[in-house]
Amino acid sequence: MTEPVLVLFRNDRRIADNGALAAAADSGRPVVAVFILDEDSPGVRPHGGASRWWLRHSLAALAAKLETLGLPLTLRRGSTATIVDELIAETGAGTVLWNRRYQPAGIAVDAALKHTLPERGVRADSFDGALLHEPSRLTTGTGGFYKVFTPFWNALASGHEPRDPIDAPEAIRRYGPDLFSERLDELVLLPSSPDWAGGLREAWTPGETGARALLDEFLDSGLAGYEDKRDLPTLAATSRLSPHLAHGEITPYQILAALRGAGASPGAAKFRKEIGWREFCGHLLFHNPDLASRNFQPAFDAFPWTDDNGAVRAWQAGRTGYPIVDAGMRELWLTGTMHNRVRMIAASFLTKHLLVDWRVGERWFWETLVDADPASNPANWQWVAGSGADAAPYFRIFNPVLQGEKFDPDGDYVRRFVPELARLPTRFLHKPWLAPVSALTEAGVMLGRDYPAPMVDHAKARERALAAYRNARL
Repeated sequence: MTEPVLVLFRNDRRIADNGALAAAADSGRPVVAVFILDEDSPGVRPHGGASRWWLRHSLAALAAKLETLGLPLTLRRGSTATIVDELIAETGAGTVLWNRRYQPAGIAVDAALKHTLPERGVRADSFDGALLHEPSRLTTGTGGFYKVFTPFWNALASGHEPRDPIDAPEAIRRYGPDLFSERLDELVLLPSSPDWAGGLREAWTPGETGARALLDEFLDSGLAGYEDKRDLPTLAATSRLSPHLAHGEITPYQILAALRGAGASPGAAKFRKEIGWREFCGHLLFHNPDLASRNFQPAFDAFPWTDDNGAVRAWQAGRTGYPIVDAGMRELWLTGTMHNRVRMIAASFLTKHLLVDWRVGERWFWETLVDADPASNPANWQWVAGSGADAAPYFRIFNPVLQGEKFDPDGDYVRRFVPELARLPTRFLHKPWLAPVSALTEAGVMLGRDYPAPMVDHAKARERALAAYRNARL
């Protein structure tokens, strides 16, 4: 009972519903909790800037949670295999535990541990938590993977009732000797010169406690009417749990258990389906490891994407001349997130109005989203572009004016994030180029000076996109 147990924390920064931590506590052995900032293992995709900011605060929150159990969090930097070897040598650990990952590099690292550790007499075991299903086990009738959401969701929903969440340990036996640990600030996760994270600090509380508070708030005030209100960016009608899920501060098991307690309703049914879509994205990534770099549908390999850096920069900066697109891009830069409906509009504009490769947008979202997820990010970009699984058809090209008028009818969202248009009458807010000079003057707006004219004409851009799709024979 003296050989320590090594628990690896990765994107599972929580103490409740943590199978690896619970098993370590139940063993009665001394426990070493470690987080490895691994940017060295082959194929690892480094965190984007916004995700690194979240990681810094998430680790601080995890360390505080573990301290309540008397357990320090050891921080190391390097390849997982190297650091695990070092810790085994330093502590004499006879067991290494972790929660499973499903992105390609993580699978490769963990599979190697499962193979090499037992050869050296060290037990290795893993647990669920990130997904409700094991992608290798949920298969179609022919034994393949699911490429369409509805049959996937039906199979997942009818398979079995999700397990109950695991309680946080009440006590853990601490490993005695002090171990070397990097200081959190030495991991250099926060932005500096300049510090652009002020909006993130105002918008978010990373950590397990913040995740639970958001879930409780959503169940109390956001679930009723969610099925309709979720599309309106001016309302606080979404759960805002996606970054907490992406960083493993809450699990889908915990969310579904809370939903069971909330009772049946259209809002609850729709929210469950959104959790199901996240599962579908994870399923796709597991079976398509290059989802972020290669078209899911090979027919798109011949698509004539344009190479227009100026257009990309205007889109990134929220200077396209289409207010609903620009509001979303500015919300993203300020807060590290963007309302889901507006994400679709902004992504459609980049890929279909500007004919810019979806991978360009995916990389920008990876850098700027606090909820950047290796499965959801590329799967959703490919869905909008038309190249993905169960994708939106190529001829579905959002009209940003109509989308703005439908989902931001009073203009509150645009006024918040595009304040230079705030005084413009609502009937012109989503199409300021059609406003009479008198209305623009009274609102203090000169197109081309205070706010750009549209960088493309919607009707012409739509026809160009349709022609490109037709010529590519999609």
